[in-house]
Amino acid sequence: MTPTQPLAGKRILVTGGTGSLGKLLVKRLLGGDLGEPERIIVFSRDEAKQHEMRLDYLHRRAATDEAIFRNFERTLEFWIGDVRDPDSVLSVMQGVDVVFNAAALKQVPTAEYFPFEAVQTNIGGAENLVRAIQQHHLPVDTVVGISTDKACKPVNVMGMTKAIQERVFIQANMRCGDTRLVCVRYGNVMASRGSVVPLFHDQIRHGGPVTITTTDMTRFMLSLDDAVDTVFAAVRIGRRGETLVPNAPSSRVVDIAAALIGDRKIETTVTGIRPGEKVHEIMVNDEESPRTVIREKWFAIQPMLPELQTEKVTKPALTGEFSSSGPLLDLEGTRRLLTEHRLLVDQVDPNEGELLR
Repeated sequence: MTPTQPLAGKRILVTGGTGSLGKLLVKRLLGGDLGEPERIIVFSRDEAKQHEMRLDYLHRRAATDEAIFRNFERTLEFWIGDVRDPDSVLSVMQGVDVVFNAAALKQVPTAEYFPFEAVQTNIGGAENLVRAIQQHHLPVDTVVGISTDKACKPVNVMGMTKAIQERVFIQANMRCGDTRLVCVRYGNVMASRGSVVPLFHDQIRHGGPVTITTTDMTRFMLSLDDAVDTVFAAVRIGRRGETLVPNAPSSRVVDIAAALIGDRKIETTVTGIRPGEKVHEIMVNDEESPRTVIREKWFAIQPMLPELQTEKVTKPALTGEFSSSGPLLDLEGTRRLLTEHRLLVDQVDPNEGELLR
């Protein structure tokens, strides 16, 4: 891989490529952010979402850039399959150079009610990817495991399974000697499916009320592009066994709601925390902070396993956990950030596809 265009000429697999992050990741890969790939394979089990994604490009709604549309026609391939199925995973990984694992069961309440489903997708899926590389000696250069803040001090099933997924990928550097496996961990993605911003948009458009789980709740504020930047940083600067975390701002959820409501006469109601939900997000915990360094604008958590530690941390980047509880953006700062990312209600067409964002 060249430092400036590490994905040029590569065959890339995006598992869960029809999700919110996966779709924007694919769009930016098609745009050649890290070089123009030879092939991009979108791997998921939802044929309807694959069909919608294909139509988004064909109708030019999502790909107004000519280069992106040209690369879609020439480069993009859709593959039906499931990360839970070892044979399906092995088939799609033939000839692949780089894997982005975005496949996940990620809704917190869903995972609480169906915990073993989360285990099979979030842990079993990761193991299937690793085992395919190890047992069949696949010449995969890089695997990026996409994790979540909820894997840090996990209190819910989704976070617990993602925490183990991180360890599966990190330890796999000892099993797959020619493959670099790194993880990324980030918090609330403002425009992703199931997050509070699109929920608040919908409630505001219907006249309210806007539902807030608790007035104490805080969340990191990242856009989908910020999340993809973190994934790309893992490719560019991530080292074997590391976990990269964006140094992101955070806000109170009540301020997010107030910024989106603006001058409208819309009520807010407090509904209580959902099963497994955290009041504050944590992206680096107390145990990890002593082995965390700064790399460009990201925190890089060094692996726990001594066999994988290549960088001696003499001056940690953090003195304690990195939490959304503070320091916090005020209401005006939250409003500016939402405006900057074109996420205010009046800036977003409710009928446009996620790819346009």
